[in-house]
Amino acid sequence: MRYAFIEQESGNHTVRRLCKVMSVRPGRLYARRAEPSSARQREDERLQGLLKQAWLESSGVYGYRKLAQYMRDLGEQCGKRCVARLLKAAGLRSRRRPSLRGGKPAVVAPNHLQREFTVQALNQSWMTDITCIRTHEGWLYLAVVLDLWSRMVVGWPIGQRIDTRLVLDALTMALWRRRPKQQVLIHSDQGCQFIGHDRQTFLRDHNLLSSMSRRCNGHDNALAESFFQLLKRERIKRRIYDTCQDARPAHFNYIELFDNPTRRHPTIAGLSPIEVEQRYSPRLTGIWKNRGDSQIKSRKPT
Repeated sequence: MRYAFIEQESGNHTVRRLCKVMSVRPGRLYARRAEPSSARQREDERLQGLLKQAWLESSGVYGYRKLAQYMRDLGEQCGKRCVARLLKAAGLRSRRRPSLRGGKPAVVAPNHLQREFTVQALNQSWMTDITCIRTHEGWLYLAVVLDLWSRMVVGWPIGQRIDTRLVLDALTMALWRRRPKQQVLIHSDQGCQFIGHDRQTFLRDHNLLSSMSRRCNGHDNALAESFFQLLKRERIKRRIYDTCQDARPAHFNYIELFDNPTRRHPTIAGLSPIEVEQRYSPRLTGIWKNRGDSQIKSRKPT
């Protein structure tokens, strides 16, 4: 590499100065110039030229595995190790995706929920998460807030940007609809939209207690994941929407006209979320009208 650098910079500086900087004897450099290149060197240079061309054609995306396949398709006897060696010598590498664990989150809250998905009152614990929706105009993002007591979706904004504002809009919608008088536990994963200081300030200002799942553990956020699984199976994966405007009313119909008022949940005695909340009455001290199911009769009023 030192000799190659000297040859490359010889037009800008004197050879003796470059040799002194690189700790190379000038006589050795001149002797190297007089030596004819070996057959191995000439073959490596030829293969390296082909690899550079293929790497540039892929916009720098291909790594040594795909380039080795490319060389085999050309009929060249060049294995993966040989390709990796030539790419390293040429300073070429594939583009890599950024690490998902590259930094420490801004704010991480303890897991107060601890998978206690069966709660005893309305507005005691909420769960929030985000999913994506494909359209021909691009991606849309849906954030939801679920009340764990009735399984009702109480907040669900749709936006074209997956950022903290989308999460705050979901919480604002949930607070406007429910108007809780006591502190509410709000559980989420450790996504970047949930760990910012803006969201933590919003939670403190509205008497919401933050709770977060452990990293890479979807079971801690199981109810939100279950809702998204049903949404994708029954609505999102059935079609690709032409425009973003087409997707919004479709998901309004799914959530407000089907899931909340109609879908029966086995975890709440086979009732729909709205039916659960309509049957609930504080005057009955937690006993359900017309049905004293053991799964829900012990829940207390807010």
